[in-house]
Amino acid sequence: MKPAFTTLRARLLRHVILPLALTWLVGALLALAVARYFTQQAFDRALLDDAYAVASHVRHAEDGGLTLGLSSVEMGNLLFDQNENLYFAVYLDEGQLLAGHAGLPLPVVARSAMTPFFTEIPFQNRSLRAVVLERSKPANFTVVVAQTTRVQDRLFQRLLFISLVPQLLLLTWLAWWLRRAIQKDVQPLMDLEQAVAQRDVRDLTPLMISSRTLDVQKLGESINALLTRIEQSVRGQKEFAGNVAHELRTPLAGIRALAEYGLTQSDPQVWREQLRSIAQSQERASHLIDQLLALALAQEAQQVLQPQPLALDEVVRDSLMRHLHRADALRVDLGVDFEEGLDFPLFISAQRALLEGVLNNLIDNALRYGVPADGGPRHVTVAIHRPEPGAVCLSVIDNGPGITDAQRERLLGRWAQGSAGEALKQGSGLGLAIVAEYARIMGAQLSMVSPASAGDGLKVSLRFALQPSVG
Repeated sequence: MKPAFTTLRARLLRHVILPLALTWLVGALLALAVARYFTQQAFDRALLDDAYAVASHVRHAEDGGLTLGLSSVEMGNLLFDQNENLYFAVYLDEGQLLAGHAGLPLPVVARSAMTPFFTEIPFQNRSLRAVVLERSKPANFTVVVAQTTRVQDRLFQRLLFISLVPQLLLLTWLAWWLRRAIQKDVQPLMDLEQAVAQRDVRDLTPLMISSRTLDVQKLGESINALLTRIEQSVRGQKEFAGNVAHELRTPLAGIRALAEYGLTQSDPQVWREQLRSIAQSQERASHLIDQLLALALAQEAQQVLQPQPLALDEVVRDSLMRHLHRADALRVDLGVDFEEGLDFPLFISAQRALLEGVLNNLIDNALRYGVPADGGPRHVTVAIHRPEPGAVCLSVIDNGPGITDAQRERLLGRWAQGSAGEALKQGSGLGLAIVAEYARIMGAQLSMVSPASAGDGLKVSLRFALQPSVG
């Protein structure tokens, strides 16, 4: 059985109205109890005054006993009340009735307690409010004065009505106002829910956000930020799929043509040449896929990979070790050049995967295209120097043909190749585009410098901000 869920508006109303109603009820009951207590005190005080008045007229009789020195008319005037019926009785110490209404009960009172005692007593099928007053002069006797409580009851009922009814009306109005206010405050959230529910699965444009409440605005901004990240990811995936479908069509068709041609031949030497060509085509296709993946994952790396302090010389050393074997095979002098005086590691804040990707692409480009026009010895150098305090520059330098000023901006775009790449028919024109994208994500300044005279090589540099040393 599924649990019953309630709306946020209903939960807010319940969490506000119920405590408010409970607090009001407790407060009203306390107020009524206090009012009733003090009202009762006022009536009891008047009843006690009557008891003292009756006791003041008890005196010694001629026979040595006690007598009440008031006639019935005088007693009627003394205990007159136009709204209530008053009854009295004077009992001797032995419990004998001296004067008053016969049958008016005498409550049992401790003899040690000489203070007035208030209680409820039954008389003539009615409940009366009574006070018991014990006196010891001129002799021991007890005075009981009781009265009906019609006025007290009516007064309490009026007090109850006057107190509760306006508060109930006020509570009802407050509940109505809170319902409208909560509905008004929750409405932007409901609008946001409806906008998300009605949104087409292919529509990743930002939502319209109400600025009525800060919380809903922040929630909407978070949803829009998520939609933006999803849109970037989807765009990258579509772009990657399109690039793969477009760019791999040619090498795959070439591999198939080489294989079909080899199958029609019977000469093992032809087979060997075709297989070598197939292996080269496969290598170029793998390199292309790696670069396309690097571009597709660049945006995700910006969101997932967090910058961390990196020792620049350590990353350079690891990258050089990966390319030494290839450099030796190509007879390229691959080395490093640290600025004199750098006797301690230099730390930068970057993502290691992106920094290694930059070095791999720059060293790969230098090994591929850094071929001197005069056919002289080749050398590729990875240099680290400090152009100014607080900054460090990482450069990859070759002695190849270099580039012109007109080519510099174009080569930073995708699918653009320099004259060396076009002549060698290698690569896909993505290496420098990957370097530029990674540099942007890491916050590094990218520059490409080629001497004015042709054939003096290319220097690609990334400038980073130095970080404090990690102890």
